[in-house]
Amino acid sequence: MTARLVAINGPYRKSVYPLVGEILLGRDPNNSVHLEDPWVSAQHCTISDQQGRYILNDLDSHAGTFVNGIPVKQRELKPGDEIGIGNSLFLFQQEAPSSAPSNKVQIDDHPAPAAQAVELHADELTYLLPEALAALSPSDRVQRNLSALVGISRAIGSVRDEESLPWQLLGMIFDVIPADRGLVLLLDENSQDIRSEVAWDRVHGPEYPVSVSRDVVRRVIDQRVSLWNCSPPPSATISKQPDPSFLCVPMISKDLVIGVVYVDSTNSGITFSPRDLELLAAIAGLGVVGIENARQFDRLNTENQQLRAEVSLTHDMVGRSARMREVYQFVERVAPSDSTVLIYGESGTGKELAARAIHKNSSRRDQPFVGLNCAALTETLLESELFGHEKGAFTSAVSQKKGYLEVAEGGTVFLDEIGELSPILQAKLLRVLQEREFVRVGGTRPIKIDVRFLAATNKDLQKAVRDERFRGDLYHRLNVISLTLPPLRERTDDIPELAEHFVARYSNKCKRPVAGISEMALVCLQRYAWPGNIRELENAMERAVVVGNSDHILPEDLPEIVQETVQGTPGTPPKYHEAILHLKRQMILQALEQADGSMTEAAKLLDVHPNYLHRLVTNLELRSKLKKQGSA
Repeated sequence: MTARLVAINGPYRKSVYPLVGEILLGRDPNNSVHLEDPWVSAQHCTISDQQGRYILNDLDSHAGTFVNGIPVKQRELKPGDEIGIGNSLFLFQQEAPSSAPSNKVQIDDHPAPAAQAVELHADELTYLLPEALAALSPSDRVQRNLSALVGISRAIGSVRDEESLPWQLLGMIFDVIPADRGLVLLLDENSQDIRSEVAWDRVHGPEYPVSVSRDVVRRVIDQRVSLWNCSPPPSATISKQPDPSFLCVPMISKDLVIGVVYVDSTNSGITFSPRDLELLAAIAGLGVVGIENARQFDRLNTENQQLRAEVSLTHDMVGRSARMREVYQFVERVAPSDSTVLIYGESGTGKELAARAIHKNSSRRDQPFVGLNCAALTETLLESELFGHEKGAFTSAVSQKKGYLEVAEGGTVFLDEIGELSPILQAKLLRVLQEREFVRVGGTRPIKIDVRFLAATNKDLQKAVRDERFRGDLYHRLNVISLTLPPLRERTDDIPELAEHFVARYSNKCKRPVAGISEMALVCLQRYAWPGNIRELENAMERAVVVGNSDHILPEDLPEIVQETVQGTPGTPPKYHEAILHLKRQMILQALEQADGSMTEAAKLLDVHPNYLHRLVTNLELRSKLKKQGSA
């Protein structure tokens, strides 16, 4: 098996790295794959070929190695896996050995046999012109050839793999042209060198090579003509091997020769006719259409992977704390199944990231992932978005519209804030989960679907069921498997890694190089409670990258409410920040004293909002002093 890494996003986009033996990836120039990226470790990870199994090992890199959106220490790679390293995303591709016949093409330098050159244009091919066909006298062979061309056209139109198309083309040619051997050569569009070759000998077997004169091939390519040799074998010298009767036609796309089709026969009883030549040229023309379609399909598939990669780069789960390791293990366990998963967690803890990670590590990862926030839309609009509607279902329904459930066919539907669903939609969703079918708004025909459901909430659904605000039967349908994401305050060990991850992202996005985060800034980040969780941390780091002017993120680059949590560290008191904090405490205490303890009046004196003053009092640990003053 052959394998490779294809960079589909980041600074090395479109680069291709073959995987042979063991390769080392990292920032060190001596590595097998050199990635000049400040967020890549000197020796970041390895990928080794272990008897056809490709194993990735992270080498304790400071930023981590991600596979399908989750950090890993070791993972056996599967075709289609997305590997995130620093600011780059790679696609792992692996090709199985071809099961096609192993015939080889032998291009020899013997003088080319005498052959008639015929220049055939598309508008001269009888089999492709209705008016020319009408002039032909009907015969069994003409009808058979036309039927064969129709079948070939249909077959080629369904081929999506450029590598298998030449084999299929040869098989179709042998069905209508009495040839013993054949070959198809595909050329590099820029150099015109042969880049792909397939051959088939029907007489001697699959291991027998097929030879062709180099002069014949070069003449067809250079002069863009079809060659036809139908001379009878010589009778003067019986011992001489007769030249084969052959046909050779070019495959032309947009005035450029992209391939050659050649067939021959050494059977003295077979002589190719002008009609055979036209038929072969017509088949070659259909083959060109098939190759163009296959290449366009491949380009669209690559673009689709790149678009998915752009989403992947902004949806990575980060963290190595014990709580997050449990989350990653949970994702890997439940992802392969089709079971419904209910994800709990406070706002901003990354519930959608977890849902995307489950989808990307499942067998449905090549199908759509559709997310819908149930709290963001009105009941009527949410129903239309989820189930779709028929034309005329309501005033503004001027045409039929597919809903999210149909769009996600074969993939995953993620319902965020599921606790906000109205009772009517809860009943309709319950039917979808039970029957795997639904009816569009204004429709009557049930539509079957094959999707996996993931849901998330920041509410206590069990309490909502007890309070009769959420259906118990729907809750049990959703709660097949549940996952609770920890708030950021319970995984403070992950804050430095998360902060560096966001700094790397916005440093690249804002085109402002940042070497890292200062020690005092990290102290601020780890001492703050982060009520908004990861979303709040991300916003804080984006702000720090934008407003900072140093090569490191400093405390003064952080939001003020985060700076206020610093109380100094043992042995290394930050004098400047301590002085600022001391001044703030004194000003607040004085204002409260002048306002006789009234927070509202003290806020007016300080020209700040009362809510902000309450936060300052809490963060600066002044409540105990105020209580003592009040009791005195």
